[in-house]
This record gives sequence, C-alpha cells and structure tokens, in this order.
Amino acid sequence: MIEIKLEPSPSSCIETVAKREYERVLSMLLKGDREDRRLEEELELLRLFLESADFGRLRSISEDLLLDGRRVEFILKSTDSLPGYEVGIKDYKET
Repeated sequence: MIEIKLEPSPSSCIETVAKREYERVLSMLLKGDREDRRLEEELELLRLFLESADFGRLRSISEDLLLDGRRVEFILKSTDSLPGYEVGIKDYKET
C-alpha cells in the first residue's frame, strides 16, 4: 500500500500541491538509471487523484481549517477499490 502526504497552505491549494508532487516524482523517475517500482506506484496514485478528486470540496475543507489557524494534511492511500485511492484529512492546531 502506498501512502502520500500532501500539505496545502494559504498560498497553495491541495490541487497545486498534488500537481507539484506529481511533477517531483515524475522528475525523479526520469532522472533515475533504473526502474523504481515505489516511485511508479506513487506517480500512478497521484495521477488517479488528480484526474478524479473533487478539488472544490477538498479546497473548501482545507481553506476553512487554514483560516482557523490550523495545519492541514491530506493523506492519500492506494486501495483496490475504485477510484483506486482513499483520502484522509488530519488537521493540527498551530501553536
């Protein structure tokens, strides 16, 4: 099972953070000399998420928490059921 943590901020929404992570993982794969199965699985998980997530709803959830002074973390986990992933949300009060 693959797990990816994405942390939006007031200046970068969850969709932007996911796109940046996708580009980072893709760049690592393209620079690599050999196959890296874990990175390939991470790239696929991010692709599925970017293609099918309801970013309007996710942005709404995270923006409300961020405006309340909380730190937000989305946790993507691969699954065998459609759409191929599940999303968990953690929030932490900034101190």
